[in-house]
Amino acid sequence: MSFEEEWAADKAAVIMRLNQAGSAAPTPGSADYVVEDDDLGEIGHAANGLFNGLEPAGKHASAASESAGSSLKGDGFDTGAALSEVHKTWETQVKTLLQACAHISNHLDYTKKSSKANDEWIGAQLRIIGPVAPGREGAVSASQIDKFFR
Repeated sequence: MSFEEEWAADKAAVIMRLNQAGSAAPTPGSADYVVEDDDLGEIGHAANGLFNGLEPAGKHASAASESAGSSLKGDGFDTGAALSEVHKTWETQVKTLLQACAHISNHLDYTKKSSKANDEWIGAQLRIIGPVAPGREGAVSASQIDKFFR
């Protein structure tokens, strides 16, 4: 199997899996993944909830871990230095996850607003201004619509 054939097969499999992950059933023959605003809102809300709950939960043992590491290190135990190192790593990981949650939530908020603005702009561009010529139904030409898909 050539690279192109394998790539096409993998791409088709991923598209199918993504389509199945959406809340609505995919249109037969459609290769587009459609996400409704409600889906984006739920994901953003979950990311925000994780952010709000993670900060206190991720730090609840911080003082005890720091104190135990310092105490053990002060008594000459190598375990104290190791515990302090694990505590530092844990704090870094919690901060990274907090940043990821904030990024996801903010990005989804932006995506919803941007998508709505794009839809409104396209709608405004497709409106016909002025009288429609007699015998015409007022439809926008295919060539005009095609400009929005490039």
